[in-house]
Amino acid sequence: MTSSQPAQQPISQSTSQPVPPSVPQLRPYQRDAVQRVIQHFRGTDDPAVVVLPTGSGKSLVIAELARLARGRVLVLAHVRELVEQNHAKYLAYGLQADIFSAGLKRRESDRQVVFGSVQSVVRHLDAVSDTEARYGPFTLLVIDECHRVSLEQDSSYRKVIEHLRNRNPRLKVLGLTATPYRLGQGFIYHRHYHGMVRGEDEAFFRDCVFEQPLRLMVRQGFLCEPVKVDAAVAHYDFSSLVPGGSGLFREEEINRIVSGNRATPGIIADVVEHARQRQGVMIFAASVPHAQEIMGYLPAESSALVTGNTDGDERTRLIEAFKARHIKFLVNVSVLTTGFDAPHVDLIAILRPTESVGLYQQIVGRGLRLSPGKSDCLVLDYAGNPWDLYAPEVGGARPQSDSEPVQVECPACGHANLFWGKRDGEIVIEHYGRRCQGLVDDPEGAGTAGQQCTFRFRFKVCGECGVENDIAARCCHGCQALLVDADDKLRAALKLRDAKVLRVSGMQLDAVVNGRGLPRLKVTYHDEDGATLHEWFALETAAQRNAFGAVFLRHHSRAPGIPWSPRSPQEVCAGQQRLRAPDFVVGRKVGRHWKVREKLFDYVGRYRKAASADGEQDADDAIGHECCHLQ
Repeated sequence: MTSSQPAQQPISQSTSQPVPPSVPQLRPYQRDAVQRVIQHFRGTDDPAVVVLPTGSGKSLVIAELARLARGRVLVLAHVRELVEQNHAKYLAYGLQADIFSAGLKRRESDRQVVFGSVQSVVRHLDAVSDTEARYGPFTLLVIDECHRVSLEQDSSYRKVIEHLRNRNPRLKVLGLTATPYRLGQGFIYHRHYHGMVRGEDEAFFRDCVFEQPLRLMVRQGFLCEPVKVDAAVAHYDFSSLVPGGSGLFREEEINRIVSGNRATPGIIADVVEHARQRQGVMIFAASVPHAQEIMGYLPAESSALVTGNTDGDERTRLIEAFKARHIKFLVNVSVLTTGFDAPHVDLIAILRPTESVGLYQQIVGRGLRLSPGKSDCLVLDYAGNPWDLYAPEVGGARPQSDSEPVQVECPACGHANLFWGKRDGEIVIEHYGRRCQGLVDDPEGAGTAGQQCTFRFRFKVCGECGVENDIAARCCHGCQALLVDADDKLRAALKLRDAKVLRVSGMQLDAVVNGRGLPRLKVTYHDEDGATLHEWFALETAAQRNAFGAVFLRHHSRAPGIPWSPRSPQEVCAGQQRLRAPDFVVGRKVGRHWKVREKLFDYVGRYRKAASADGEQDADDAIGHECCHLQ
């Protein structure tokens, strides 16, 4: 939340410090980023994020902010290469700054600006933030590659932040990254300056204050164009991989696929062939054994391997040799995806699966910097990664392999949401969005945009007050009443003699006529044992169609919020692919007939759904098979 007190000013727009004429000049988007940061911290202490693609010059933005700072500045990074790179850009202004990094064999923290590695700083917090320092406590903390900041309070970055805030409660925290997304968490910030919500409310960073699209960078000539080539050789098949709970692929499963794979020799031969007219080649391997096998097929005199176990001095020697072009092929295993700067790289070979578009962008970004004699960057993907380099993050894991980013306009505020979904031609037939991401004016505020739109694409209704809640909510956000658990609903229905509960295995739509010859839509729900429940709908009048939209389409639509107003039963049947079946249906007997009383969607609970794999132990075994035929 925005602080009630006037925010301190850690950054000044003054350029009173002389700037040598030889320093690099900021590009327009870098100047915009700096100005937006200054503007943000004038009004709030909320942590902020700047998103700039790999190769766009984050170091120069950091240097400019540090130069303009009125108070003390600490710049943190997770690898020594980034610490050194950021420090060098600041020195280019003709100014001096300290380095606190064991990897660089320097532990200095007396000057106004300090560049440090988070691993070294977190071990020596009192030394870095000495209360007797002549410049006082730090007023600005800048974190490079800030997507590494965890929500966990005992993580290294959070420990540093908490310590510095204890010394200065008004500490400003700025993060910079090319990929503002963290596996298992989603977006690392809550609000975007374009007027939308991206991450959860508990995200540490509150606002993204500036973002420069990768496609625009390429179009404006600030980055090389990536050219993806579909090589006519055998590829690895990683299609069976499923990310674990952390969002990462399991190393043992990756090794099982690549170990001794017959495709590897042909793949490396193809890489070498494409590399004949290239300056520098980076190969991203799936595992250490895989990388070692790759090295056996490359020319030994011009190849090197870097892994997480490579000795620090040896790693520096190999990287410097690669940058000096003494070696042409640099193989690595998950260690050169960030903080690595070799502008001459013009071929990226990907021989590993990537869990997110963010990681894919980090890998390809190693080859997009400008360099003399370089016109483009060749991207060879032998792992069948499904990502579009220019596609933005969506905010969650890809739910299915054929899901793609789709745009869904909010019926309430008009915001163009970006969700995972599916298309049939130009029509969005499914999406997985729950709530509108748009920011709207607070009706109780002073007209400032900052409240998330309340429209929910998927929801469950509170039985006490009728308010729509998130499908995972346990407590109503309207009246605070405890929402009835789906399992409780099923158990309560099972106890009734005049109730029928179906575990839905299929939904059938038919255009029929009733006894008076009038057209009706008949909806039939089937369970696994052949039991059925039915619903009928009329669509002749506008009132009937509106009611059908409210009680049926709103809940059954695979793409809620996408305009679709069928005018006849036949039109509904023709669009059945746009509808989803509920997981469970509860019917009650009214006279001689059964009437559908409740439908449960997005069910998560003890009972097995009909879509569950055969042979699994049913949760209902534990409650006496009450939900087998469910009558």
